[in-house]
Amino acid sequence: GVRLLDKPVGLSSNDALIKAKRVLNAKKAGHTGTLDPFATGLLPLCFGEATKFSQDLLEADKTYETTVHLGITTNTGDTEGETIDTRPVDVTVEQIEAALAKFRGPILQVPPMYSALKRDGKAYYEYAREGITLEREARPVTIHKLEFISYEAPMLKLLVTCSKGTYIRVLAEDIGIALGCGAHLAALTREAAGPFELAGAVSID
Repeated sequence: GVRLLDKPVGLSSNDALIKAKRVLNAKKAGHTGTLDPFATGLLPLCFGEATKFSQDLLEADKTYETTVHLGITTNTGDTEGETIDTRPVDVTVEQIEAALAKFRGPILQVPPMYSALKRDGKAYYEYAREGITLEREARPVTIHKLEFISYEAPMLKLLVTCSKGTYIRVLAEDIGIALGCGAHLAALTREAAGPFELAGAVSID
């Protein structure tokens, strides 16, 4: 069947899957969409026969609550990276709303170097760790919902519903560019994936 896991900070999606698989003594299992180690929230896990429709869940839209740290850019686009630029933050809620409007609907997004995408059998993040930056082609994604939650400078909270293949880290960076101050992703919680909601998800220690 499918178990809804409330993934804690510090575990990769694969680490969480391995731990749950061990707890349930399952022979066959798979997760339905990667969450970075620093991210929390809903990670649907499929076991046994349910792995047959895991691809359908991978293709599903997903909803996140995210915190964007304005004014600081990192080499990974999130809190795990090194700071590469710092700028003053002097933006209004009206400017934020205007910037968010640019990212709603179909957009093009350039995948980050720190990602598991591969070229010539080697993951992008492996190239990045070697100091190599590759040309990446922008890919179409859809931001179905991008809602302002709150803003206490320099922290901006948003609710995002997006299509498969969307990098929330890149969205945060692009919003920072649009505001002229740069940004990185400070926190991320997956609220829903396809037909599933976070309510009722189990946790692992």
